[in-house]
Amino acid sequence: MTTTLKIDFVSDIACPWCAVGLGALEGALKRLAPDVSADLHFQPFELNPHMPAGGQDLGEHITEKYGSTPEQQAQMRETIRQRGAEVGFTFNAGGRGRVYNTFDAHRLLHWAGFAGVDGPQYALKKALLEAYQGRAECIESHEVLLAAVRAAGLDVVQAQAILDSDAYSDEVRAVEQYYQRAGIRSVPAIVINDKHLISGGQPVEVFEQALRRIAAGAV
Repeated sequence: MTTTLKIDFVSDIACPWCAVGLGALEGALKRLAPDVSADLHFQPFELNPHMPAGGQDLGEHITEKYGSTPEQQAQMRETIRQRGAEVGFTFNAGGRGRVYNTFDAHRLLHWAGFAGVDGPQYALKKALLEAYQGRAECIESHEVLLAAVRAAGLDVVQAQAILDSDAYSDEVRAVEQYYQRAGIRSVPAIVINDKHLISGGQPVEVFEQALRRIAAGAV
């Protein structure tokens, strides 16, 4: 008998650790199959909600935000690259280049959530992460966003209409505020069955052990 866990993956395309965390979650679910499956939903979180059009140089942004040196930033990129490789995600070797506003991407992900259980939204999330974290493409560009929509097998014409309007803006902000009120301050934050929290880009083993315990009703 399969136990299905409701998993809300709160994250931002701008967060490299979210790509690591998603890869680790995928690895854990593969190990637990067929005993444990997931009803997976991607929920919005913006690391830089006030980022203006055109974005900001990544190095400049990280220096301003964290006070880190170029050497420290290079070391962190290498750490993230290695952790990504462990879960099958290849980061762009030179980093992301610039930091962009991701609100339009979250609007499309919210829309994709209505296109079917797991599949379409999951495929779009993966395509967006590949575009930005994997290829360092401009994730605020409608052309890049629509290419991800196409890669996910979703309706490009409908997606264009969403981008040309403010569709799902209120819904995305409401969900963001919900998780902020719940105490989420950093991502990835993985909420299981609305009550268990796994924070950060944890290794596969951490996800596997936690999901196994939750599925067994041990915690």
